[in-house]
Amino acid sequence: MAAKIKKPCPHCGTETESYLNPLPTVDIIIELEGRGILLINRKNYPFGWAIPGGFVDYGESLEDAAMREAKEETGLEVKLLRQFHAYSKPERDPRHHTISTVYIAKAHGTPLAADDAVEVGIFTEDALPSRIAFDHREILADYFALKKK
Repeated sequence: MAAKIKKPCPHCGTETESYLNPLPTVDIIIELEGRGILLINRKNYPFGWAIPGGFVDYGESLEDAAMREAKEETGLEVKLLRQFHAYSKPERDPRHHTISTVYIAKAHGTPLAADDAVEVGIFTEDALPSRIAFDHREILADYFALKKK
């Protein structure tokens, strides 16, 4: 059964019902050729290293959101290679119930930390940081398993 909340209309005060729905997000595994994958160290809670990504804006496609978020957080123009997988466990983000569509992309150039990132880093499977936010360690494990096939 769908969860509902009741709240007053901001204009007339009449109590209205609305549904609580998961929020769509995107994450982008950015491959830097021959160097590894790009992660950001988050400026905001939840803290830790993360795959670049964020919320999909109203009226925006998943693909456009992925390219926008990559540019905002890393300064890089990315080429999306493929849609990888969706992750939807309600507890994956401690702030909200989110559903993330993950993309694999490639980029060239020097990444710069911006927007929600205080730092960027390039990592390989055997040298991942210890503190990884959200469910991104699971996502990265799935990604590296795919690359081994």
